[in-house]
Amino acid sequence: MLIATVVLAVTGGVWGLGVFDRLSQGGYDAPGSEAARANQVAQDAFGRQGGDVLVVYNTVDPARSAEIGQRLKDLPSDAVLQSQLIPQPAAGKSLAVITLRGDNSNAQIKQYEEIEPKLALDGVDSVVGGLVPTQTEINALSSSDLTKAEAVSLPIVLILLVIIFGGLVAAALPVLVGGLAIMGSLGVLHLISLGLDVNSFAVNVASLLGLGMAIDYGLFMVGRFREELAAGRSTEDAVRRTVASAGRTVVFSATLLVIALAGLLLFPHGFLKSLSYGGMSAVAIAAVVSLTLLPALLAVLGHRVDKLAVPWRKKNPSERGWRSVAAAVMKRPLLFALPIVVVLLAMGAPFLNVKFGEVTEKVLPAGNSVRVAAETINSDFKGLANNGFKIVVTGDPSAAAVQAFATEVGAVDGVGEARIGAEPKNGTWLLAASLDQEPLSDKSKQALKDVRALKGPGSEVLVGGSTAMVSDSLDAISSRLPWMVLLLVGATFVLMFLAFGSLVLPIKAVVMSALSLSATFGVLVWVFQEGHLASWLGVTPSPLESGIVVLMAAMVFGLSTDYEVFLLSRMVEARGRGASSVEAVTTGLAKTGRVITAAALLLIVVTGAFAFSQITMMRFVGVGMILALALDATVVRMLLVPAVMKLLGDAAWWAPGPLKRIQQRMAIHEESPVEDEKVPAPV
Repeated sequence: MLIATVVLAVTGGVWGLGVFDRLSQGGYDAPGSEAARANQVAQDAFGRQGGDVLVVYNTVDPARSAEIGQRLKDLPSDAVLQSQLIPQPAAGKSLAVITLRGDNSNAQIKQYEEIEPKLALDGVDSVVGGLVPTQTEINALSSSDLTKAEAVSLPIVLILLVIIFGGLVAAALPVLVGGLAIMGSLGVLHLISLGLDVNSFAVNVASLLGLGMAIDYGLFMVGRFREELAAGRSTEDAVRRTVASAGRTVVFSATLLVIALAGLLLFPHGFLKSLSYGGMSAVAIAAVVSLTLLPALLAVLGHRVDKLAVPWRKKNPSERGWRSVAAAVMKRPLLFALPIVVVLLAMGAPFLNVKFGEVTEKVLPAGNSVRVAAETINSDFKGLANNGFKIVVTGDPSAAAVQAFATEVGAVDGVGEARIGAEPKNGTWLLAASLDQEPLSDKSKQALKDVRALKGPGSEVLVGGSTAMVSDSLDAISSRLPWMVLLLVGATFVLMFLAFGSLVLPIKAVVMSALSLSATFGVLVWVFQEGHLASWLGVTPSPLESGIVVLMAAMVFGLSTDYEVFLLSRMVEARGRGASSVEAVTTGLAKTGRVITAAALLLIVVTGAFAFSQITMMRFVGVGMILALALDATVVRMLLVPAVMKLLGDAAWWAPGPLKRIQQRMAIHEESPVEDEKVPAPV
């Protein structure tokens, strides 16, 4: 088992490195939406609109402009479809607009990498921007950030595990499992990329979840194994009981998290689908390796798992502190529960004003050359900025009818000037309309609705552009979000009932997770959208990207339910031995408090490394995960859950008799190694 697992994971990891050459930055729009159809119809009729690569040259000198023009003509024709040089004398700059031949982001990125060294001109300052350079820069920074995050987080995690376990051998096991989980997930993503587009952020998410969950699962498994050995059991028996108890908990936990990430597949966006593939594969592989390789390693090591122990190691850590916390909370449950709920709701209040946007150059760090190019184009070449409506009219209408419609569009509140953007082809007309305000402002979004409500000429009128793309994407997410919520809540309810035999506990778990989720998103809106502490974090305040918000919702909900499973499993086991509700809650908190806190701390280190990413979206995920984990593993699980359990009393364990009997065969048993049966004295 050891040899097979290691060889398979390492081989998959080495082969999986090829995924970095196949990553894309597409998939943010909703396929089949009106904006997507407008773009496709315009492309079919007029060819690809706008430039993929935009180069700003700080000169309008005729001689230098002639050199630039010749440089553009000399670009390889197999990579460049067309190019144009547009001078802007008022700004003292010229803009080269280059359209690439590739019809997908992967091909365009490779073509851009081919021509990029040939764009600079000696003696002329220039910056390169546009969609494809932005995608290329995001890919490069994402890969760099991933390498740095793992290089920083792994040594810190190993040190923390040595402190937690009190020994180097035991501490190394979860890290080994995490490394193999990352390798395996890279292999799966490479396999997926052969048939589907894989967004570059999928690799970051896979690495984050693969490493984090493997370390968490390894922590629970190794901790339980050492607990069994300390009780006097043989190595074989300790491994068997570890897999049967903590292993089953890992299975339920991984299943819940995989289902939460599978909810992303309900959305039509390729971006969310690729994140789902990466996250699900990483979590599943982490669980599989934890249930195969890790037990095999434990069987080989036996009592040697405690080798290379540090001097301060305690063989039997005291549970007195956690029992004191449980007693204090349950003595005055309302005094703890009400303020915590009020504070969490107050933290979530800013989310009521959330605004959603798109991935733009603002996700890059300030001063980045690609971002500087975009900002220059937006300020000095406003007519070329992709900030208005692109309206496609089909059905071969008359020129007079199209001109009258353009006038009508220009009269809409929020629209600046509307004009015919290109000569008609095959009965299809293209109109361009500018906007008075920012493309994603409330006024621009209302203008989109008003323009779409107009009755245009011809057989069909389609409105596209950046405002339309974002609005249609949000509509697609909004229409499918209730189904995702239903999936998460339904799966949590069914699995937790099968695990714990109560109809009340799953409802409580969903409410606790919702509180944690709302508080997390409220703070993220307060920082990343409204700009509080934004300068300290080095981010530019802007509307949130809806896909990242949905991803965060799935991950935070899954992880919060994950800790709930670990906590409740010991409570239910104590209850099954006849303990009262108070005793069961106290025992559960005492047995798992230290482990859950340690697991959250380790996951915070892993995910926290992404809070220092150069890409705003990954920094958003890193900060959000730190906040969510810190809240969930301390305030919610250690204080609010015991208080609510005390208030519920015996009602927390209720379930109808027939359902209870069905559930008993599938329950998680986290028996205490000392209390559940007599153990022969060690020889």
